[in-house]
Amino acid sequence: MLFSVRYDREDAILLLSHHLRYLLHSKPIARELVVVCIGTDRSTGDSLGPLVGSRLKEMRSDLPVYGTLEDPIHALNLDEKYAKILFAHHPSYVLAIDACLGAVGSVGSVTLDAGPLLPGAGVHKKLREVGDLHIKGMVNVSGFMEYMVLQNTRLGLVFPMSRVIARGIDLAVSLSKSHNTEKRMHKLQ
Repeated sequence: MLFSVRYDREDAILLLSHHLRYLLHSKPIARELVVVCIGTDRSTGDSLGPLVGSRLKEMRSDLPVYGTLEDPIHALNLDEKYAKILFAHHPSYVLAIDACLGAVGSVGSVTLDAGPLLPGAGVHKKLREVGDLHIKGMVNVSGFMEYMVLQNTRLGLVFPMSRVIARGIDLAVSLSKSHNTEKRMHKLQ
């Protein structure tokens, strides 16, 4: 179920949270949600993941979040850090977040889908799959000199997009937790 919304829509946070909540309710109940944000603070376009991670850590102390501006998860440390995350949070349900490149008309879109993320695909890197579901933010155009394109992506797009993604996740998790509490209370009655 691929969902896509432009980050600058007034209802983007609400729509993203609604679709994420739907996917979270379909997950196995016994598994903890863990968020893994991929990218680096050394490239404007690729900083989307660490920006989302830093925002989420500030918003939610109850949610395991990995990949921040202070401690990014990127191509050079992905295998080692992801293995540690999976070991520390077993069993877990991983939401992976990353920036991506795409067609001109899709720049500014945020997509959510079930299944693993393929980090580095936009710059032709073969990295390990990450996650059980993923969010991608389309930060710029693909097709030519992708590394240079990521380096020259506007922070004016990446920064507000990270806000929308982080707030959408925060709302979905809050609503899911309150829903689960209501279900438990109902069973007790």
